[in-house]
Amino acid sequence: CFGASSESAFVESQGLDRNILKNLEIAVAEGFVDKINDQYRFAHDRIQEAAYNTIPAHRRCIIHFKYGIELSSLLIGDEDVITSVLFTAVNQLNLGGPPAVQDVSHYITAARLNLRAGKKAMEMSDYETAYSYFDSGISFLRKKHWQEHYALSLELYSLVAKCALTNGDHTSLKFLIAEVAAKAHFFEDKLDVLYFETCALAYSSRLAESIEKGLDILSKLGIEVRGTNVKARVQETKDLLSPHTDDEILNSKPMTDSTMIIAMKFLGKLETGMTQIMPKSVPYVTFKIIELSLTHGMSPVSPLGFAYYGSYLAKQGNINKGYHYVKLALSLLDKVGSRENAGEVIFVCTLVKSYVEPLQATLEYHHEGYAAAMASGDSSQAVINLLALNSSSFFAGANLQRTQEQCSITIQLCEERKMVIFMVQAQQFQRSSSKLIGTGEEPKHSSEGQDILASNSSVLRSYHYHTAYISFIFRSYDDTIENIEKYFALQENTWGILFLAQAVHAFHTGLISFWVARKSKEQRLRWYQRGNQSKLALKRWAESSQWTFENK
Repeated sequence: CFGASSESAFVESQGLDRNILKNLEIAVAEGFVDKINDQYRFAHDRIQEAAYNTIPAHRRCIIHFKYGIELSSLLIGDEDVITSVLFTAVNQLNLGGPPAVQDVSHYITAARLNLRAGKKAMEMSDYETAYSYFDSGISFLRKKHWQEHYALSLELYSLVAKCALTNGDHTSLKFLIAEVAAKAHFFEDKLDVLYFETCALAYSSRLAESIEKGLDILSKLGIEVRGTNVKARVQETKDLLSPHTDDEILNSKPMTDSTMIIAMKFLGKLETGMTQIMPKSVPYVTFKIIELSLTHGMSPVSPLGFAYYGSYLAKQGNINKGYHYVKLALSLLDKVGSRENAGEVIFVCTLVKSYVEPLQATLEYHHEGYAAAMASGDSSQAVINLLALNSSSFFAGANLQRTQEQCSITIQLCEERKMVIFMVQAQQFQRSSSKLIGTGEEPKHSSEGQDILASNSSVLRSYHYHTAYISFIFRSYDDTIENIEKYFALQENTWGILFLAQAVHAFHTGLISFWVARKSKEQRLRWYQRGNQSKLALKRWAESSQWTFENK
């Protein structure tokens, strides 16, 4: 019942049937079981299978469940031992399943133990195993569980929904959201799964719908982030921060209001989405995060607000001030004691650092951001850090074959987690690397990917840059002009924060503009003006990161 092998110390310590050890020794003597270094192991898989099948199926379930219940009574003492026993006990309960329950009180016992095991699996960043535990826990709930065990039901459904999102199982997520939306007693109890829904929408091609849903939920919570005067809002943020020193911010009280904490998560998700399709709205969200943090205390989302604020200042030309605030954001990340948003904070901060620190040195930060995001179950930010790594590696002059391999890893993760919008962006770098290597492979976009290329201005702008860049490298004049014109047409509508790509784009579009100006008989002045604008944009980068500018 415990599998192919077991330690004798485990059997002795668990208070199970005392005849087990005696019978195991007999089996050893008969040659059915081997005993090696105090571990009992079946001599062959077929022997284990034959022994197991001698027990009738229904009886096996009852035995599994009985052992699970007995083991659960021993969950005291050393934490490492408890964890091992917990997983063993819960696995036994789940092998038995609901049909093996003979005492009705054990239905809830099994559900609660699965909840506990699932949380432990999440702590270990194993979201697939956590999903199976939460799902099994739900299977032990009886018909009226929402009325009789509301808190337990809500927690199981909310956590299994988080795991479904992390694992890219949007079909299950849709069902779980509908169940909680129908059964939850209060609007606040629905917020967790509604947040997961906005995340799922953002990962697909429905980014605008995700943003609108997030804004609507925040409005119901009394939080408005819309506005019409960006300059005024930025000035409000500066005025709000001016009385506070860095030390005061770092030592601010923690946020304790549970509703406000989840509201901050919605604001954090808006930052990410608006950066792509509503960049002019990003400062309003950033201000609100900082305002709520200074008023109600710091939450796991607070470092994100300071990171975006630093990025915005850097994008407006004040790179040194922006660099100051992203370093503050990273320090605050350690202070809040939560790594929930570490992946995104590191991502945004590293983009600003790329304008100050040697470019090659910043590549490792994105590895750190990827690891932090995966550990917290935030697969979207894990992918975004991989995208940034692909981009920075490409622009830093890394080995093209290795860059292409990194792109393939990113695309595979996007496919697994159903993140089409990010997959399309990774395919662009893979295509450029492929063209430069000489293989000339064209990416295959799904119908959803084609829709994103047609409708998302950030993705479309990047696509035209890459196409113009490759056409320029191979001196295809007509293709270069066609795509660079489309690139410039989209320029004012994209990117809410500072990206390294903006400097590199300025460099290449400047080269292209001067090339076209020399070859063009018409509109020569317009192309020279574009080239000179690129030179001015690059001047700020050259001043803030002289080494990278000179060497990369």
